[in-house]
Amino acid sequence: MNGTPRIARVFPRRTAATPTDPLAFTGPPPLLTLPEIDEVHISTVYTYDIQMAEWLALQWEAVGVPVKMGGPAFGDPGGDFVPGRYLRPGFVITSRGCPKRPPCWFCSVPRREGNMIRELPIRDGHNVLDSNLLACSEEHIRAVFDMLKRQPERPLFTGGLEAARLRDWHVGLLREVKTRRLYCAYDTPDDLEPLAAAGKLLRRGGIPKASHRAACYVLIGYPDDTMTAAEKRLRITWKLGFVPFAMLYRDDAGTVNREWLRFQSEWVRPQNVLRQLQPARTTKGQNLDQNKLGTPRSTWLPM
Repeated sequence: MNGTPRIARVFPRRTAATPTDPLAFTGPPPLLTLPEIDEVHISTVYTYDIQMAEWLALQWEAVGVPVKMGGPAFGDPGGDFVPGRYLRPGFVITSRGCPKRPPCWFCSVPRREGNMIRELPIRDGHNVLDSNLLACSEEHIRAVFDMLKRQPERPLFTGGLEAARLRDWHVGLLREVKTRRLYCAYDTPDDLEPLAAAGKLLRRGGIPKASHRAACYVLIGYPDDTMTAAEKRLRITWKLGFVPFAMLYRDDAGTVNREWLRFQSEWVRPQNVLRQLQPARTTKGQNLDQNKLGTPRSTWLPM
């Protein structure tokens, strides 16, 4: 083997973040069109895909090259980010870990990547997936925004920005790079007050509610949650200046309640969300651009 190894990356499921190059696959090896490869990486994000990942590993072993399994589902802490390897080009991770204390009860990031921040070498990309970018040093944050200024596409912060850490100078940077969309999170009751403060900071800093550039993931369907309470949280999020997007809780087995799945569908697709929030007020000239909003993808935890 000479030079860079030719790695086939295999994924149990395809998402908007899955690479699409000739060495990226979402199933068993093709019978007739497999390119020359030196090794296979089975990259698994969700614990409920582990069984499928193990089956895929058996299929790819028949190719006769080393097969490795890894990813967040297996507790891998992750190393330096390699653009395009496990995420399609444009997605970027510049840090790992989350120092939030107490850590979110449902989140595996502190257990997997550490209850601290590891700043990584900054690679090019426009869709930032860091678990807690605002916990990084000011030097690192400013360097990330300098990188974003060079990108041909306006930046997205789909990894999320912790509302409690948002400051005026962050808002200035977000405005300076012409942020297409940022996401905060309303996962637990203690997120509400920081979210309200963040909404005020964003509006004061030139990112108004009407722009729909500020969005918020709202966790729903966790144990003892109710649809009435979930809808209340979603509507409060809108009042605070954020477009709400429902993120449905799943346990390690990936269990999904069909009623909750139907409820989520009304609060995750942009056209449905805006219809719920403005049921009879859509008029000519109103800023309800679905393409501008896009559909959020917050649950990528790449290898």
